[in-house]
Amino acid sequence: MTIHDETIEKARALNHATRYEACRFRNCDLSYANLTSISFIDCIFEQCNLSLAISSDAAMQDVVFKDCKLTGFDFSKCRTFAFSLSFMHCNMESTSFHKCKLKGTDFVSCILKGTDFAECDLTNANFDNCDLENVIFDNTILKGADLRTAYNFIINPETNNLKKARFTTYGLPGLLAHYDIVIE
Repeated sequence: MTIHDETIEKARALNHATRYEACRFRNCDLSYANLTSISFIDCIFEQCNLSLAISSDAAMQDVVFKDCKLTGFDFSKCRTFAFSLSFMHCNMESTSFHKCKLKGTDFVSCILKGTDFAECDLTNANFDNCDLENVIFDNTILKGADLRTAYNFIINPETNNLKKARFTTYGLPGLLAHYDIVIE
């Protein structure tokens, strides 16, 4: 079944094996919901809670999350074909993107504490005003990524690809933390 160009408000569950195209989800509480095999194409989620939702084989193509809570959401379980997301003002603590391809993804004013970006491709990603405390960057591609206004991050330049990544001088302590030196 395909649902096209509809606004879905205050939903607490979604139909399995459904395809949502150009839909807007508002104020939905989908925490712990089973999103297995559901397709979201050109959809917008606004003020929704998707914390700990089951994402196995879910398709997310050009999906925008605004003012959403996504704690514990595992994007690494989603389908990889045409996987494309953007996030604005979202709480994404302990979210997993392990091994995801996130080229050019926008993270704007998001709380990403404890998020797993290990082995991700974040080429040209934008971390505008994001809290990256305890975020896992390990064997992560951050080529051309913009971290100039990101804060609380620790990134080891020896285990991550930072070619042409953008930082300010205020971000230097997060890049040098692995060397156990004191910056005053």
